[in-house]
Amino acid sequence: MLNGPTSQTFISQRLRLNYLDWGKKDAAGNEKPPLVLVHGGRDHARSWDWVAQALAGEWHVTAFDHRGHGDSDWVGDGNYVVSDMVYDLAQFVHQLGRGPVTIVSHSMGGNVALRYAGFVPDMVRKLVAIEGLGPSPERQAEDRAVPYPERMAEWIAKKRAASARTPRKYESIEAAFRRMIEENSYLTERQARHLTVHGVNKNEDGTYSWKFDPHLNVWPIEDVADDFLHQTWGAITAPTLLLYGADSWASNPERDGRLAHFRTARVIEFENAGHWLHHDQFDRFMATLADFL
Repeated sequence: MLNGPTSQTFISQRLRLNYLDWGKKDAAGNEKPPLVLVHGGRDHARSWDWVAQALAGEWHVTAFDHRGHGDSDWVGDGNYVVSDMVYDLAQFVHQLGRGPVTIVSHSMGGNVALRYAGFVPDMVRKLVAIEGLGPSPERQAEDRAVPYPERMAEWIAKKRAASARTPRKYESIEAAFRRMIEENSYLTERQARHLTVHGVNKNEDGTYSWKFDPHLNVWPIEDVADDFLHQTWGAITAPTLLLYGADSWASNPERDGRLAHFRTARVIEFENAGHWLHHDQFDRFMATLADFL
């Protein structure tokens, strides 16, 4: 296990959201530059622990649990949209009271961070997004080939099913750990156990369930218009690093054309890495991050 940070809360749109703080001052009492870690979907802030500890000597490192994740509140109506999560990030940075900040983000968190950096570019110093651009143009075209009414009818059915679903129960942390290993074979046992311990709650009957809201399995079928998203990416002024795992399901934006919408971004692909490349290739990731920062 790793030495842990302090756990604190902030309020965003009436939700109480959890965040972690590795300390903002160095041994001499000087303020360290702020760096925010933003986790991905159905994940939690403690997934950044290894990264945070490596950076905490030089940076004021913080990481928050998105709404519906980790130790943060679930939303009452079960509807999670990216714009609300962007507001949460904006509110978090605002309450830190310092900026511009450096952001390192993953997946859904990368999607959120990229939009924040486009909406308020003066508040972001540098940005790293691990597979954060969302569905590829090819995947979007496949989805949109199905008539919109059919897609909405399917969404209604999925939301109804989610409303009736209770979090899956595991008889032990060991059982949850085995599920974690099944989900990502790149993880070491040490990594998987750490992520599992911090990713479950113990139920009243002694079983364990993942902390994330089951409604996070059902996202709105359409987000903002493509043109609006491309405008947002184009408005980013901070140096931006887009990282991709060669063995991931995600599409490399340098090859699928999306990089053209950015002014300040470059892409690096990691061999022998999947979607969680900051776990899969930790040493290379940290070396790449150090060079960029």
